[in-house]
Amino acid sequence: MKIALDAMGGDHAPMEIIRGARDAAQELGVHILLVGDQEKIQKELDGDEAGGLISIVHAPEVVGMEEHPVSAIRKKKNSSIVVATQLVKEGVADAVVSAGSTGAQMASSLFILGRISGVDRPAISTLLPTAKGVVVLLDAGANVDCRPKHLKQFAVMGSLYAERVLGLPSPKVGLVNIGAEETKGNELTIASYQMLQKTSINFVGNVEGRDLFLGGSDVAVCDGFVGNVILKSAEGLAMSILGMFKQELGRLEDIIGNERIMHMLGSFKRRMDYAEYGGAPLLGVNGVSVICHGSSRARAIKNALRVAKETVEQGLVPAIKESLENDKGVEE
Repeated sequence: MKIALDAMGGDHAPMEIIRGARDAAQELGVHILLVGDQEKIQKELDGDEAGGLISIVHAPEVVGMEEHPVSAIRKKKNSSIVVATQLVKEGVADAVVSAGSTGAQMASSLFILGRISGVDRPAISTLLPTAKGVVVLLDAGANVDCRPKHLKQFAVMGSLYAERVLGLPSPKVGLVNIGAEETKGNELTIASYQMLQKTSINFVGNVEGRDLFLGGSDVAVCDGFVGNVILKSAEGLAMSILGMFKQELGRLEDIIGNERIMHMLGSFKRRMDYAEYGGAPLLGVNGVSVICHGSSRARAIKNALRVAKETVEQGLVPAIKESLENDKGVEE
């Protein structure tokens, strides 16, 4: 398997990206195509190609975080994200991973890979920790305004992702709402509820915000505006809780040994750390495209490459095609 990795995307590129690529090549046994400025990559790589599992594809341009995504990828045909995505389109790579501009990666994936037939709008799917494990949240920010049919498509794709990649049989799919009752919510959620009831997925009804993190469902569906607010709120809450936990360490040291406290803190932090979950697949495009957090370091990059590998291995894109193109389990 070959995965195209945008070596120039992210706050800590290219050093941390290359470190993550090296770790992934050694641990996962995948061939990483580092896409970007060859001279800069070669300098950081320093001759360590992980036993031939890392190679470089030269791309002299970079799409900046402040640039307009669509305009940038049209003007910068030789940018790292465009070249990396093109490798997937041409069949040279099986997936693309980037920690660069999310907008640029979405635009590249849409224009170069295209949408799966039956998908109106691709969605960003991200994993959030819960009391029972994780929940797949989508859309996490790609589409701020949605129609009921879009949420229906998100639900089907999220269910397939949870089943295929996470290995959850008949995953429970919930609709994020302000109440559990069928009649609660706005026009979008009320209409979406009726539509989701007609699908063959395991729809369990509305899921309130508090139930989301208690494991009320395996998949949580919402528009990108709500999803991104949930995602950013969860990140802020996690950092706040960890900070408060650290403040209390001094008081606890007299009761519990410091080594045990640090072990507990480390375990808790790993459950809350986005780096443990890697990247977020962009579901609905005709290829595997995994979006990483902009501040990703080596561990997050390695885990994002793992997500890309598992997504390819489990045949998620063909499964979505089969379900949506043939309207299996999805009725208008």
